[in-house]
Amino acid sequence: MLVLDDYHVIDARDVQDGMEFLLDHLPPGLHVVIASRADPALPLPRLRARGELVEIRAAELRFTPDEAAAYLNGMMGLQLTAADVAALEGRTEGWIAALQLAALSMQGRDDAAGFIAGFAGDDRYVVDYLVEEVLQRQSDRVRAFLLQTSVLGRLSGPLCDAVTGHGSGKGTLEALDRGNLFLVPLDDRRQWYRYHHLFADVLRARLLDEQPDQAPGLHRRASVWYEQNGEPSMASATRWPPEDFGRAADLVELAIPAMRRGRQEATVRGWLEVIPDELVRVRPVLAVGLAGALLAGSEFEGVQDRLRDAERWLEPEAGDRPGGQAHSAEMGRGRQGRSFPASPGRSSCTVPGWP
Repeated sequence: MLVLDDYHVIDARDVQDGMEFLLDHLPPGLHVVIASRADPALPLPRLRARGELVEIRAAELRFTPDEAAAYLNGMMGLQLTAADVAALEGRTEGWIAALQLAALSMQGRDDAAGFIAGFAGDDRYVVDYLVEEVLQRQSDRVRAFLLQTSVLGRLSGPLCDAVTGHGSGKGTLEALDRGNLFLVPLDDRRQWYRYHHLFADVLRARLLDEQPDQAPGLHRRASVWYEQNGEPSMASATRWPPEDFGRAADLVELAIPAMRRGRQEATVRGWLEVIPDELVRVRPVLAVGLAGALLAGSEFEGVQDRLRDAERWLEPEAGDRPGGQAHSAEMGRGRQGRSFPASPGRSSCTVPGWP
């Protein structure tokens, strides 16, 4: 058995050619074991098709909850509950280095559950590790790509191109995937990916530290791409700077029907809690959307007030509305509406755009 460790540091072409020749002419009984952080520049597809390749990747190396419990409680002596272990395993996605870093941070703490609930990529040990072992080892071009696309919950080549302003998104994502750079494929066609949760936390924190004025523009570009590609709900989920709250309100209005059909009222409520309350109150679709989200969460306080806000802005004449404004009542003119029963003693209202 020939074992080659740290194979990712090899970049000489003649070495790669020599290894390829060796693999094609292996003596009987010889096995080659290659340990590498990135996929080696070897004919892996050919070896895979021949059945001559055994791969142990992140999915196989990921710790299960039982393995995480054995490590954290048995090896590190933390005496965590099963719920705490499960929460930490989910947050780290079974990544053993992150489990070890979390264990180091928890040593000597009395409130382990509180620490785990807040454990994220801003933990000092996690930050130090990922910055020194990952970010600092990347080229300036790759590092810029990672920071700019950190604002995205999921990534595709065209979406990354829209956010970064460059045309190499698909190729860069495939290179990051081959390099095992904390990129998780979301399909088998190399179209959609996401970053490991902790890695994404670190990237976003670095972006805000190094380029705080860039984040709003990146979010705006992502939202425009989502809207142009028929995904208003994703466009609404983008973080908006204060000057763009009006556009955010427009997108949430468009997304509410689909979100309601998908029983995602909690998500709608999260969006509306970000938009200023004074803007929600003058838009009937948003006001009723928030009322519905409250009801879905079995919270009744404030529901009547939101419905009254909507009713006030649905009078037939602009002059009858508060301040004589016409904008919100005209939002979605021509869309199919739905009548909602009013509270006792009040007339019913029809909300544009509500299915």
